[in-house]
This record gives sequence, structure tokens and C-alpha cells, in this order.
Amino acid sequence: MKPSTSMEAYAIAILVMMLAGSQAAMAVTCSVTELSPCLPAFTSSAPPSSSCCAKLKQQSPCLCQYIKNPSLRGYITSPNAKKVSSTCGVPIPKC
Repeated sequence: MKPSTSMEAYAIAILVMMLAGSQAAMAVTCSVTELSPCLPAFTSSAPPSSSCCAKLKQQSPCLCQYIKNPSLRGYITSPNAKKVSSTCGVPIPKC
């Protein structure tokens, strides 16, 4: 017995909603305060902690936004921040 067209449409709609929901759950909220575990490494020669690297990876989609902010640019593009990003495996984007 072949399912009805309305049943197929219903199943497709549910699948689309599930996929959209998973994409929303994966979206990153850009908040520079999330990078607070990296502050010691950004402002000194201290190595980045594992929590710093995790946050830096999580916030990587936001780095261009931070770089474009004149108040934050110096922290994100400093030589220490470049070392941290290299150590954590998160490239600093060219924005």
C-alpha cells in the first residue's frame, strides 16, 4: 500500500523542521566574554589552557566580528593571540 501524498508531505515537513532545529542548536552566539579563558595567554606569554582552545574553536566564526571592532582588534591580532591561535589550531581569519 502506497502512503498518501499528504502523509509524504507531512514526513518531509517534520524532517525539514528537525534539520532546521539542529542547525539552530549548532549556531554560535558571538560573545567576546566567552574568550575570557584566553585572556592570560593573549596578554602574556602564558600558554593557552585547554578551555581557552575549546572556547577559541567555538568562537572562531565570530573572530572577524571581533577583529572589526576597534576595541577588540588589538587583542585578537596581537602576536600573543597569533601564538595562541596557532597552538590551538584556530587560524585568525583575514577579514
